[in-house]
Amino acid sequence: MNQETAKTVQEISKCTIKPHKVVEESKQQLHLTPWDLSMFNANYIQKGLLFAKPSPSLEDPNPTETFINQLKHSLSITLTHFYPLSGRLVTRQQQDPPFYTIYLDCSNGSVGAEFIHAAVDLRMMDILTPTDVPPIVQSFFALEGAINHDGHTEPLLVVQVTELLDGIFIGCIFNHVVGDGTAYWKFFNSFAEICRKLRKSKGNKEAGDYHHFDCSISRPPITRRLFLEAYKDTPLINLPFSHHNEFVARYVQPPLRERMFHFTAESMAKLKAKANEECTVKDIQISSFQSLSAFVWKSITRARKFPSDRKTNCTLAINNRLRLNPPLSENYFGNNIHVVFGTTTSGELLKNGIGWAALLLHKAIKEHTDEKIRKSVDEWMKKPHIFKVADVIDASSVLMGSSPRFDMYDCDFGLGKAVAARSGYANKFDGKVSSYPGLTGTGSVMLEVCLPPASMRALESDEEFMDAVSPHDIHSVHLD
Repeated sequence: MNQETAKTVQEISKCTIKPHKVVEESKQQLHLTPWDLSMFNANYIQKGLLFAKPSPSLEDPNPTETFINQLKHSLSITLTHFYPLSGRLVTRQQQDPPFYTIYLDCSNGSVGAEFIHAAVDLRMMDILTPTDVPPIVQSFFALEGAINHDGHTEPLLVVQVTELLDGIFIGCIFNHVVGDGTAYWKFFNSFAEICRKLRKSKGNKEAGDYHHFDCSISRPPITRRLFLEAYKDTPLINLPFSHHNEFVARYVQPPLRERMFHFTAESMAKLKAKANEECTVKDIQISSFQSLSAFVWKSITRARKFPSDRKTNCTLAINNRLRLNPPLSENYFGNNIHVVFGTTTSGELLKNGIGWAALLLHKAIKEHTDEKIRKSVDEWMKKPHIFKVADVIDASSVLMGSSPRFDMYDCDFGLGKAVAARSGYANKFDGKVSSYPGLTGTGSVMLEVCLPPASMRALESDEEFMDAVSPHDIHSVHLD
């Protein structure tokens, strides 16, 4: 048994954090959109950041304890702005006429979010240096295996702060019905902004003592739900069910290896140049991320050793906000995402270059217009449905989730720049690839790849793929 598997995360304390103030908007039901309702069977979002531990000083001999208290007070202030995270899901139904709806209730003083303080006898390098992401990282996140429908009884937000011997991991467990990845990182950045200001004020304030503290944030969320014009008069959506057992389905992960692969800005530029050179349509510009996605799709398909006639997709999670007409603010706090995909066979994908594959993805993204988004909402409203994870994942395909555009490493809680971003158990399956900003500056990308052991071994033996990946010791960039 190695050192990492011999260790366990120990819970030190747990408490409920309520908003510093109860705002008037939170006293009303928050109706859910088709984008929100579709998420019930997915897991909570589980992502977090690793920081170096603050050093003791004469002024503060117990800086970690001070920081934990500041985090709690900062979360209370942040929840005033992001009040939906303090509520619970509620189902309302009747038999005659049939009526079944689910909404978000933030009234009754708000139930609140959960805050967990935990510790583990490990160092940061025990997490960062192994080839695979150590399984113990999953213990840095609460509610393992919970699906979003569990938000009827579980908190919609849990913040777990895990002390390492030389580091602090801040993990947020965030109900996906409340918001998507864009919303998640808006919350995380605002949480960090409040904590940073609190630390600068040298305040270890008692609960409620914010008379002289600036509780504002630079980018307040828009919490009012978006309902497209045709449905503004009937936002409370009647679902075609009489009991949650008719649509709730839990997905059990198969055994997977999870590994981080880093692509420098130089490597990304080479992939983009190669994709554009190989692209058969010369009047378009293949983007860096389209090039990377095509390269990863092709590499994983080659590692899987499929028959040449096996159908395969590369699916991309896509943000609708700026694709709507008129555009929706990036500060919209809710779900507004779709997926688009390129489809071919294993043989065609491997026979052609990454420019050919990237063109499939480019076209799928280009065709995702305001008209197409509205049409998909119309179709859903005519026949509401809740997707089941097992029905939509495909072991022949690759799903590119998260985004290197998310502002992760500017989440400064007053501890300096994060050393790394990691995720928990949630929403992982064969072929799931999550994208993060890279650690070596603008243009670099970190990929979290989940594959069965045999496929991962084949990918690691793929010279073309590994030649594009930077050395594994990049974490020293932020640990020097």
